[in-house]
Amino acid sequence: MKRFGLVLLVTAIAWTQTDISGERMRAHVKFLASDLLEGRGVGTRGGDLATEYIASQFAVVGAKPAGENGTYFQKVPMVGATTSPSATLSAVGASQTVSFKWLDDFVGVSELQQPDDQFDAEAIFVGHGIVAPEFHWDDFKGVDVKGKVLVLFTNEPPSNDPKFFGGRALTYYGRWTYKYEEAARMAAKGVLIIHTTPTAGYGYDVVRSSWGKEDPQLKLPQGQAALAFAGWLTQDAGAKMLALAGKTVDEMLTAANSRDFRPIPLGIHIRANIPTEIRRIQSNNVIAKVEGSDPQLKSEAVIFTAHWDHLGIGPAVNGDSIYNGAVDNATGCAMIIEMARAWATLEHKPKRSALFMAVTAEEAGLRGSEYYAEHPVIPLAKTALDLNFDAFTPFGRTKDISVTGAERTTAWPVVEEAAHRMELAIKPDAQPEQGHFYRSDHFSLAHAGVPSFSIDLGTDYYGKPAGYGDKIFEEYNDKHYHQPSDEYHDDWDFAGMEEAARFGFLIGMTVANEPQLPTWHPGDEFLPARLAEPK
Repeated sequence: MKRFGLVLLVTAIAWTQTDISGERMRAHVKFLASDLLEGRGVGTRGGDLATEYIASQFAVVGAKPAGENGTYFQKVPMVGATTSPSATLSAVGASQTVSFKWLDDFVGVSELQQPDDQFDAEAIFVGHGIVAPEFHWDDFKGVDVKGKVLVLFTNEPPSNDPKFFGGRALTYYGRWTYKYEEAARMAAKGVLIIHTTPTAGYGYDVVRSSWGKEDPQLKLPQGQAALAFAGWLTQDAGAKMLALAGKTVDEMLTAANSRDFRPIPLGIHIRANIPTEIRRIQSNNVIAKVEGSDPQLKSEAVIFTAHWDHLGIGPAVNGDSIYNGAVDNATGCAMIIEMARAWATLEHKPKRSALFMAVTAEEAGLRGSEYYAEHPVIPLAKTALDLNFDAFTPFGRTKDISVTGAERTTAWPVVEEAAHRMELAIKPDAQPEQGHFYRSDHFSLAHAGVPSFSIDLGTDYYGKPAGYGDKIFEEYNDKHYHQPSDEYHDDWDFAGMEEAARFGFLIGMTVANEPQLPTWHPGDEFLPARLAEPK
């Protein structure tokens, strides 16, 4: 038997004695998703109630404070930026001006963290806005875009070759966060992403609900470049803007997908007035710890993460303006609270410690986990693994499990053995083009070098017909994701969440007992950061 198998066998004996309950998770989800918490917005009363509740539950289950000054809280200094509904945006051509309407045609925010923002800047189309030397891809081709508004599509060049932009799987280059970061590095004035459902992976209603409210931003370090406007246009609005340059959306998307693409000056100016309400926000990551049993290894840890925030109160849909976030992500919070309880009650603790962390501002672009990666409680070089839990649809048990990215780490044999022991098939990501690996909090830790991935339910449900799992995912993604209708229901079946929590618990315990810390496989994009972590 392989060494890791021996470790896992010993771990499994302790694991079988644990009591992880889906019904206890139900109580947490029901409270965290209640209207009382007003959608758990960052920097709101409801968000503060959520963090106090999670901290109190960590205390109840016996997990100790691991935040600042003996508390469960790690303070995350933020700035809330709210674009005024009076914001104006227009495209000015040689003989015609097209004006766009806030929310209906465009959304976005200034990243300058100042109240008033006006500009008139030249627009240039830059394809997908990607510079990827390893794929011999450069959408800028040495063109200076300083002070210009970049018009682009999200996503990346289509490919079936896994060695070229991940094949079907979206890489970080395709994420909107990368587009804005790259534009800021190039000192652009702003970015307008032309939304299409295929390139974004979701409808404009998701963009509208996510961006039509306050944007919690990490406090901008002095001197750091930032965009005067990071925004989105609907496909129709984008078409009207491109028409001023004699172009179409389809024509430009085709051009963007070519390696030979070069930036296209549009011959128009973007004129904007973006009044912004600025407020200081003191948000919190909530962190609890169960100390390991080994005198040396207890200084190292396995982390379990979930984000506590959702969208708060936003644009009303069918008369409802509370974005409760029951699936996204009261479910994940409930799971890490229950796993903390099970870990804390183990008679024989694993050698390494365990951190259970509910992070802030995931919906704003993984801000809380990004802050933690820069200010870790336990050094990243001593962090074995991050297992993340985000957005579980509570409709029963599945015969399969998804662990996208785990295969990139040396913890993969542990994951495979845990799945085998629990009779779970490991299913490839059903929607690789959605880029889920880069859309949740484990990415912040992975980007900093820590082996990290999310655990998700599969799609093959017990007692359900073929295709049921895909159907409920599509229904949630189309109708409830980032909408007020993401609400708790009493008829939900938490057996699948219980199973996924047991699976993550077993992996975490095994890794917490292994002699060596996991790492990334040779050639992985995150290995250099792992090797660079100060010991």
